[in-house]
Amino acid sequence: MATYDLEEQEQIAEIKAWWKQYGNLVVAIVTAASIGVIAWQGWNWYQRGQAAKASMVYGVLQKAVADQDLQRVKAASGELLEKFGGTAYAPLAALSAAKVMFDAGDAKTAKLQLLWVVDHGEHELRDLARLRVAAVLLDEKAYDEALRQLEGGAGAGFSTLYLNMRGDLFSAQGKKSEAREAYQGALARLDQGDAGGKGKNTLQASQANAAYREVLQLKLDALGEGS
Repeated sequence: MATYDLEEQEQIAEIKAWWKQYGNLVVAIVTAASIGVIAWQGWNWYQRGQAAKASMVYGVLQKAVADQDLQRVKAASGELLEKFGGTAYAPLAALSAAKVMFDAGDAKTAKLQLLWVVDHGEHELRDLARLRVAAVLLDEKAYDEALRQLEGGAGAGFSTLYLNMRGDLFSAQGKKSEAREAYQGALARLDQGDAGGKGKNTLQASQANAAYREVLQLKLDALGEGS
């Protein structure tokens, strides 16, 4: 049996006393930390698995969109929103499905898809969905409801588009003064580089902005002179 001098025996006694007092706490902390690590790893694994599955369903959706298969578009989009709503594929699917449905004359389903993105999408996708909802509502002559969708402004790159849509809505209501103000605001934002060329090279951006400016100016001219 090993023998210890007095100093070592005192150290061992202190360690035993410390462990007796704090041992359970240490074990609890280590256990909690281990569980946290395992849970985090498990969550990451689950997220990767969800993303992989969502990617496969999104591929089915894209094929259905290309084939103009409305039933498969609805089914794939519905599955993504219901089962994989937390993935990045869900809002993209809803936007794609909304366009197909609107083009097919199913404005009701298109609007539901877009409103899902408004409620669950992130930043730019949410701004885009609000703009498209407003366009659907404009087509339905629900002007006030459309204007409410545009309240609160939008992020960079959408301010011009929002002002243009507001101009269209006011013009449809016969509110020429408000429409004129909105179109003029859109032109000013366009001059500040807010929209038109995002994601394009300089030449494409310049051409897109010039074409958009011409459209806005035509709308202003159609309103006539302000009072």
